[in-house]
Amino acid sequence: MDLILAIVLIIVALAIGAAAAGFIFYKKGVDEGIERRKQQAESMIGSAEKEAERIRDAADKDAESKKKSALIEAKDEIHKLRSEADKEIKDRRAELSRQERRVQQKEENLDKKNDNLEKKDELLNQKIKSADEKLKEAETIKKSQMDILERISEFTKDQAKEYILSKLEDDLVHEKAVKVSAYEQQIKDECQEKARNYVALAIAKVAADQVSEAAVSVVPLPNDEMKGRIIGREGRNIRTLETLTGVDLIIDDTPEAITLSCFDQVRREVARIALEKLIADGRIHPTRIEEMVDKARREVEYRIKQEGERAVIETNVHGINHELIKLIGRLRFRTSYRQNVLDHSIEVAQLAGVLASELGVDANMARRAGLLHDIGKALTSEIEGSHVQIGVDVCKKYNENQHIIHAVEAHHNDVEPKTVIACIVQAADAISAARPAARSENYESYIKRLQKLEEICNSYEGVEKCFAVQAGREVRIMVVPEVINDEKMVLVARQIAQQIETEMDYPGQIKVNLIRESRVSDYAK
Repeated sequence: MDLILAIVLIIVALAIGAAAAGFIFYKKGVDEGIERRKQQAESMIGSAEKEAERIRDAADKDAESKKKSALIEAKDEIHKLRSEADKEIKDRRAELSRQERRVQQKEENLDKKNDNLEKKDELLNQKIKSADEKLKEAETIKKSQMDILERISEFTKDQAKEYILSKLEDDLVHEKAVKVSAYEQQIKDECQEKARNYVALAIAKVAADQVSEAAVSVVPLPNDEMKGRIIGREGRNIRTLETLTGVDLIIDDTPEAITLSCFDQVRREVARIALEKLIADGRIHPTRIEEMVDKARREVEYRIKQEGERAVIETNVHGINHELIKLIGRLRFRTSYRQNVLDHSIEVAQLAGVLASELGVDANMARRAGLLHDIGKALTSEIEGSHVQIGVDVCKKYNENQHIIHAVEAHHNDVEPKTVIACIVQAADAISAARPAARSENYESYIKRLQKLEEICNSYEGVEKCFAVQAGREVRIMVVPEVINDEKMVLVARQIAQQIETEMDYPGQIKVNLIRESRVSDYAK
């Protein structure tokens, strides 16, 4: 046991000794490594210090070189700037010298001019003094001569002046009257010739066919049996159709045809379209009639809009209110003396445009006024009053130009035309309405109407002559000035207008125009 313990102790002692020996050797190696690394680090630090010293020396050399270069460049720049400054100072000194010389020259010139002015002033004063003396002498001579003239003529100065002026005034008045008469005659001749040329040119450029409109429409039937179906049981179908459209249906012995009669072409067209649809459909009863009449109204309204747009395009008039375009389209279904009013308005617009172009006036405004001149006729069946006043109100409502409104108002001389456009529209309206085949009226009844109109006017005391003009739209009455004075003219015109309204039937309106003039004649012998 003791032996084992001794062995263990020995082994432990040997292990401790070996460990101590290993530690001693390890520490020695570590110290040697540390020393070796220390030497290496010192060597590297020395190399770095040398490299840093080399770099610092190189940098110092480079900085010194750049410093020298910068100093050289700075010196060159300073030298350059100094040269430029010297040059500029030299130029300015030269300019100042030139200006000083110019100023000196101007001063010398001014001195010379001043001397000349002083000399001229002296001469002028001498001349003025001489002129004053001569003027006084002339006044003295004039006064003496005037005294001599007054003694010879037995007229004072003022009396002689009045006599000469009155004589001169008489001569001037006579010469002025002669020249005015000659100029008036020359202007009338030239204006008549030019007016004829312009009107002829306008008529030649606008050639439109005119077809008289009828006051009835005829609807063809497939057979005579259809007449009974249209009449219906106890006439209920025909009554419904007449009530809804306001048109008279004339069913007589005419084979396979029904006549529609109505003064309003819009209503007659609605009835015609509705009846044609009913005949094509075959179902004819009150309910179906109401449906077809409603469809026909919509078709006619659409056609009215199309006709208005067509008129605007044909006349090249733009910017018209869409409601006004509808009213223009309604003129398709309006006639005057069986002349279609829409065709008449389009023709007037085209004629007015041609005349305006020839006269150098605004052709666009002339065409617009011509197209709208009869717009009131689209509403004469709905609104009381003349178509002229209705047209004026409509144009004002849709904010038309004042020149357009005036042309509409003056195209039948309701007011005096004050613009060239108004006169052009008047002329174009007369050309379109008065040319052959434009309007249809029984010649005999037309002559009788004009004769009756003149007969009424001639029946009044104091009427010297009267003439029906503008196809009976105006009557011009010349009165005797000694019998009818200015105040009585108003009363006579009113009485004639009332008698015409009472005793005559006529379309539109008639203007009663009384003319009273006093003439004085004299002869130069």
